Amino acid sequence: MRDLLDYRDEFPILAHTTYLINHSLGAMPAGVEERLAAYARSWRERGVRAWGEGWWQLPITVGDQVGRIIGAPAGSTVMHQNVAIAEAVVLSCFRPEPPRNRVVYERGNFPSVRYLYQSRPDLEVVVCEDDGELLEAIDERTLLVPISHVLFKSGEIQDVEAIVRAAHDAGAHVVLDAYQSAGVVPLDVTALGVDFAVGGSVKWLLGGPGNGWLYVRPDLAERLEPTVTGWQAHEEPFAFEEEMRYADGAARFLTGTPNVPAHYAAGAGYDLVEEVGVDRVRANSLRQTDLLIGLADDRGLEVRSPRARARRGGTVTVHVADFPAVHRELTDRLARVEEVRHARVARHGADFLRGIHESALRRDPRHRDETYAIVDHVAERVHRQRTGVVVGNHFDSSSGAARRVEQRDHIARVLRTRGEDPIVGRESRCERVEDHVPRARRVLEQRDLLGVAIDEPGT
Repeated sequence: MRDLLDYRDEFPILAHTTYLINHSLGAMPAGVEERLAAYARSWRERGVRAWGEGWWQLPITVGDQVGRIIGAPAGSTVMHQNVAIAEAVVLSCFRPEPPRNRVVYERGNFPSVRYLYQSRPDLEVVVCEDDGELLEAIDERTLLVPISHVLFKSGEIQDVEAIVRAAHDAGAHVVLDAYQSAGVVPLDVTALGVDFAVGGSVKWLLGGPGNGWLYVRPDLAERLEPTVTGWQAHEEPFAFEEEMRYADGAARFLTGTPNVPAHYAAGAGYDLVEEVGVDRVRANSLRQTDLLIGLADDRGLEVRSPRARARRGGTVTVHVADFPAVHRELTDRLARVEEVRHARVARHGADFLRGIHESALRRDPRHRDETYAIVDHVAERVHRQRTGVVVGNHFDSSSGAARRVEQRDHIARVLRTRGEDPIVGRESRCERVEDHVPRARRVLEQRDLLGVAIDEPGT
């Protein structure tokens, strides 16, 4: 079994970036480039024959790989462009009529799907504040209960088992959105007994855009007939029949021509998730989120993600009072650092990371590995920005002329130690040093810190 740290080499961006935003867009696996190249070769060399040599079946074969990760049996999971389409397909299976025309929905769910339900005049959407209120709202008038396994803003895990029991007791169906959990929180849709599950691959599954997926409980798949459909859902699609005959199983929940290049790309991430195992990912995620919460507490930052491990997903959300200013400053100074362009600067970046680690060890012996040191560095940056200190700004605009010259001299010394040759002389020539400032910042802050989750005021 490979050590988890060995997998860092599987993600090219980690060579120059401390990447803390997998809950938004997962770091690209190195294998994606070869997968896309294989797609291009197939198209180039096989042409139209590629459809019969695997392309056409990709929504099912790739869906089966997702199925293994989420605990679904083979043939029960298919690929779609995104979750909105997948849930539209689910909704089209039903003919809402009073009194059973209610959709009971939690406010914390991702809004895209809520737009779908609100657009239907034949549905009554009941919005609840939390999963406790949602349980009370489910009754014999409820048709569908779309829920999130993990809420996207707070990272809170919902009590799915209790919701499924209540919905089924009332004769309603549950649509589980696992976008924020699949790949980082263990999930078994079969054991949970959910009727449908949807998700995407942009986040923890590391599959990239265009790889939404839909699971349908096998017994339901044999009798439901979606009206949002397409020729790939037909039993004999290449017969080009005028009337619809649904395919068997989850294939009947497909729509039109599949997104072939996206499905090619997704496999690289799914392979890594399967190889590592979600249980190992979860254990490491809990260790790191525990660490980040503790560091945020030490600095007086307000954490809005659950502290209880059983209720926390893979995200830690920190609230700050002046969100727009902090977000803008962090984005400008931390998220837009230019990528490393040559090996010499990459070496300096590694030196900087070691410096962070050594400094952290001097401050606190708990900093036993680089991950701890990096997360500590992120927390310190957020804290300093919140209290008005611009981190990494070597030219403080509030300083006097003497201080600015001192700062320029410091930059010049740093550059010289790294093999640069800045020109420093009379005041009129000091501008030449300032030309080096962006490069100096890249040297000193090579590990650009992406993805400190900060929510907006009032959320």
